Amino acid sequence: MILASQPELAMWLAVLTAIAYAIPAFVAQRMGANLTRRALWLAWVLHGFTLAMGLWGETPRFGFAPALSVTVWWVLTAYAVESQYFPQLKARWAMAALGSAAVALAWYFPGKPLQVSASIWLPLHWALGIASYGMFAAAVVHAALMTSAEIEIRKGNENQSGLPLLTLERLMFRFVLLGFILLTLTLIAGIVFGEQLYGAAGAEWKWDHKTVFSIMSWLTFGALLVGRLQFGWRGRRAVRVLYIGSAFLLFSYAGSRFVLEVILGRTL
Repeated sequence: MILASQPELAMWLAVLTAIAYAIPAFVAQRMGANLTRRALWLAWVLHGFTLAMGLWGETPRFGFAPALSVTVWWVLTAYAVESQYFPQLKARWAMAALGSAAVALAWYFPGKPLQVSASIWLPLHWALGIASYGMFAAAVVHAALMTSAEIEIRKGNENQSGLPLLTLERLMFRFVLLGFILLTLTLIAGIVFGEQLYGAAGAEWKWDHKTVFSIMSWLTFGALLVGRLQFGWRGRRAVRVLYIGSAFLLFSYAGSRFVLEVILGRTL
């Protein structure tokens, strides 16, 4: 019996995951709510295995596309939990399409091999850092739903999101808070344990683009939370600040890696 090599297994797993996401994305209305939810759960599990093989496999790799894939997985995790409490939330088609696209992109752009000298905890550190991406991405999704619902209400149409505006806003700020906590812990870990994580002397702090944009995003999200608590920021103002902070966070790793890996064709 000939067993598939790990790259081949990873490829077929990615294809299977993308298909599992694509099915509810294209035929969600025919499948019904319960069957669509089960299909998303199956795709979510396969997505997790795909990520695990990439981060902890025989040749661990990471880059802008795997970072986005982890981000989407966290968004889907948040959605899966949230849908248990708010089954009327109408975002299954969008979540399935997003998951399929993220898996396909990560397969096509697998990223660079991780440093051999780096700590075995580095992939976990990166995954936790990307978890903050996921929480902020979930906040952005809710902000977009909230903005769309507000526009529909102003036009006199029915709110298509399935949730009231105040509920969407409350959920948005909860994800912002969770993302801010994760981002804070990630920055602290990078400062305190940088040398152990990256396996290089003097790696505990570098004023590179990743650090600068990460701190800018942390300050922006912190200002958003303070503005909410002290000045009652909400609505369009809060959404604008959220978008600005999310753009800074995207540029801190995924955006810059996209430029290096795809546009400039560099791996370092």
